[in-house]
Amino acid sequence: MSTAADLADLLRGAEHAVVLTGAGVSTESGIPDFRSPGGTWERYDPLEVASLATFLRDPALFWRFHRPRIDMLSRAEPNGAHRAVAELERRGLVAALITQNIDRLHRRAGSPAPIEVHGSIDRGECLRCEARVSLDELIARADAAEDGVPRCACGFQMKSGVVLFGEQLPPEAIDAAYDHAERADVMLVIGSSLAVAPVSQLPALVLRRGGRLAILNIGDTPYDDEAHVRLRGQAGAELAATLESLGVA
Repeated sequence: MSTAADLADLLRGAEHAVVLTGAGVSTESGIPDFRSPGGTWERYDPLEVASLATFLRDPALFWRFHRPRIDMLSRAEPNGAHRAVAELERRGLVAALITQNIDRLHRRAGSPAPIEVHGSIDRGECLRCEARVSLDELIARADAAEDGVPRCACGFQMKSGVVLFGEQLPPEAIDAAYDHAERADVMLVIGSSLAVAPVSQLPALVLRRGGRLAILNIGDTPYDDEAHVRLRGQAGAELAATLESLGVA
């Protein structure tokens, strides 16, 4: 069974280590994992409440689901796992951070430039005229609207910067994620079941080039048998122990 010391040794010897995070890195901040058993998508149909089609067809329905989640994410605070990843970056032990999360917690913990492949709640945007506003302004416009739908100056409804079902992933983020995966000699996956493409394909790129894979996730992943290091504890505690083993805690 792997230990945090094994992970520390792997990172210590890496030339281009990349971290990939999923929802499990934020559960210790009180943010539920949408896809795990008992998660949000067992109670709601994502294609009904979180899709581009619903946003365009019935923005009031879309925002009745979306607004409470924006409020919840806005109240959440970074946890020890977010801060540990930022410290690994600061120390030069990690070259890049790729995240599937949209909650901004990596940025708030000090990660300078997370590659947010599913977008972020940090802004509002108009799909018609491409105008952008801050998250605070987006919320203010929602609060000012009788139906709870924020609208652009051009009159069209606005959405957050989160990528919806049926919407294209940001090409610049995906390109950056693949570029780092192709250069990585170590990829550390934290809190992701690696079930959602195209991000789920990144570990395969690393392995194909002879790189090593470390997985820190409570549940199973398709890559468990190929991982050089496999940890199943809480992300915050395991990464704190890793930092201690590296002598940077």
